[in-house]
Amino acid sequence: MTSHTTGTREEWLTARLELLEAEKELTRQGDEVSRKRRELPWVRVDKDYRFETDDGTASLAGLFRGRSQLLVYHFMFGPDFAAGCPSCSAIADGFNGFAVHLAGHDVTLCAVSRAPLARLSAYKQRMGWTFPWASSSGSDFNADFGVAHTKEEWEAGAVAYNFGHEDMRPAAGEQGASDAFTQSIVGTSWETYRREGPGMSAFARQDGTVYHTYSTYARGLDVLWGMYQWLDRAPLGRNEDGMWWRRHDEYDET
Repeated sequence: MTSHTTGTREEWLTARLELLEAEKELTRQGDEVSRKRRELPWVRVDKDYRFETDDGTASLAGLFRGRSQLLVYHFMFGPDFAAGCPSCSAIADGFNGFAVHLAGHDVTLCAVSRAPLARLSAYKQRMGWTFPWASSSGSDFNADFGVAHTKEEWEAGAVAYNFGHEDMRPAAGEQGASDAFTQSIVGTSWETYRREGPGMSAFARQDGTVYHTYSTYARGLDVLWGMYQWLDRAPLGRNEDGMWWRRHDEYDET
């Protein structure tokens, strides 16, 4: 016998219509936020960032692949990682399906990480992904766009992330457990793992000039997790207790 509220079909419909009004209001609010996002001032990018890609060395403009818009997912895969972040991997699992649609609408989607290209390519093959993925190894790109943090920031307990500063060091007595956790998922210590951060940035290219138009981090990435959009509509919702997800090839087939 379920412990959840039950009712008749008529009671369900009454409650559903009430919820529908809230959903419509949320949609209208989302439309307004999207409008304000598009109205942000564009910032010219003058630094000459260089990336390694499957097609050779490229500039930031080169990542556009001839299109006028570029969406970059800042994928947590640092130089010392043995594998990509499982959370970023769960997000990236959806990229293959819609990258082709974005390309058809004058938008290039590209992941960027600090790990060497050979390691990214091997992991990409393991995951069965086909979307573009560039290495920013040796570049300031990740630091400049808020997803790579210095040792000095870490030691000061003031890591610049998500338009603020955070102390990402484990609480007293939790260092060992934190290190064991990150060793198990990416083969590095907690400090090395969290000196990378997830995020996404948008760029525009007009008349040969590249502009930075938008960036978001942390919970701002929620909408990119395709699985969460489905779970939010499942009977038990997210129903989470810690990090339950894995890389898609690590689940028990049963």
